[in-house]
Amino acid sequence: MTRISELDRLLFARVAAAHPPGVDAVLPRLTRAANHGRLWLGTAGVLAAVGGRTARRAALRGTGALAAASLASNLVVKWTVGRRRPLVADVPLVRRLARQPRSSSFPSGHSASAAAFATGVALESGRYGALVAPLAAAVAVSRVYVGVHYPGDVLAGVALGAGAALLTCRWWPPRPEAPAEAARPRVPAPALPDGDGLAVVVNGRAGPGAAAPGLSLTERLRTLLPAAEILECGPDDDFAALLDRAARRAAERGGALGVCGGDGSVNAAAALAAERGLPLAVFPGGTLDHFALDVGVPAVEDTAHAVAKGDAVAVDVARATPAGGPPGAPVHFVNTFSLGLYPELVAVRERLRGRLGKWPAAAVALSRVLRTASPMEIEVNGRRRRLWLLFVGNGRYSPEGFAPAFRQRLDDGLLDVRAVDGERPLARLRVLAGALTGTLGRPSHVYTSARLRRLTLSGLTGRDVHAFDGEVAPAPAGGLVIDKLPGALTVYRPAAPQNELAQRARTAAATARRRRRA
Repeated sequence: MTRISELDRLLFARVAAAHPPGVDAVLPRLTRAANHGRLWLGTAGVLAAVGGRTARRAALRGTGALAAASLASNLVVKWTVGRRRPLVADVPLVRRLARQPRSSSFPSGHSASAAAFATGVALESGRYGALVAPLAAAVAVSRVYVGVHYPGDVLAGVALGAGAALLTCRWWPPRPEAPAEAARPRVPAPALPDGDGLAVVVNGRAGPGAAAPGLSLTERLRTLLPAAEILECGPDDDFAALLDRAARRAAERGGALGVCGGDGSVNAAAALAAERGLPLAVFPGGTLDHFALDVGVPAVEDTAHAVAKGDAVAVDVARATPAGGPPGAPVHFVNTFSLGLYPELVAVRERLRGRLGKWPAAAVALSRVLRTASPMEIEVNGRRRRLWLLFVGNGRYSPEGFAPAFRQRLDDGLLDVRAVDGERPLARLRVLAGALTGTLGRPSHVYTSARLRRLTLSGLTGRDVHAFDGEVAPAPAGGLVIDKLPGALTVYRPAAPQNELAQRARTAAATARRRRRA
């Protein structure tokens, strides 16, 4: 340790003695800009405002990693390792900070925050990470250059920050940049240049979507697919009736059905398209767009390109059919189905959403449901169970536990079944502790999972509700049989590289802006 300390001081002395041209005017300003994370919060804001969905996700992960690294370095490590800072007299006057920090020198909090933010961004997008990394490295170097840290402090801070960013993957795994696999070879679908033969329903009641600045989703669709028939669903319109009308028009023209909205809108369109044998064009326009991201169409330009070229894949559709009670129509879902706590949470959230907004309503609903809910008693494949929550995914989800984020395949023919047992003492607290520590994905007495091709539920009461693809409805009295319709839905998905599609998106947006100015 003595030799390492001597080497650390020697490196610091050499940096202090160096006089690279032009650096004295840059690094001190950069290190001040990074105070209290201002530089990184500003960078995150730029990413979120200018970039797309991936950029917003990268900004969010980077900010979360920064917060974790800052807490760990400033509130834990600095108070544990008391190392004196370098002598101010050893640093040229032009580089010195107006206010010298008085806390422990080890580790460098600025370096930890810089590395955490850059690593978090890179975990979501290598491209954005490459843009941020040089800035983070410059901040780390600046801490030695202005004389407030030894090189060892900076290296320790970088290691701590990178570790904090990697730790976020335990709770929130990065979404793969490649879309989920689907049936091969690619299935035939009509090529519809300019959208000729495509009938699209745009659900204006869905989430905010990812519209470009100054352009609504409908305007973008009209620009990309000028020959398509576009039906807008307003607050007082019947979405199901518009979908039926669009499906009839698509069938008459030998074309395809399109939908622009969130996962609930996609669910309704997918069930109708599978029933009538129509290809489906999914244009992301909701808050989360789980299905669109999994299938590989994160932007409306991706779908428009696939429609024009006739590029499509076949994906599975899951089905929940009433059984053991009054007959009823089956419920189809392309993402997830659940019983128990989550449907109750969604129901409470939707009641509060008009007054509080979506995310505050979700927080209040979670608190209320955890406090007042009780386990449900049902039979699962003939076995009596007392459960807090039953989750069924259309295909295997990652990660394990009750924060499923994405799928690697959309045609595996399997149901991803996960359950939280309500028989065990303190089951809710144990599940919450597992979620907070990132250990919920491990099989235990409280949490179980299985991959099945068929699931039978019985003993449901009229009070039970189920959620499918974000929509909530009363569960049928009696029971349900949940199975898969393998490859039942043909969905447009581009085969072109993403950089080519991005260029097309920029060209289309520029064309639309010129038309608006004209």
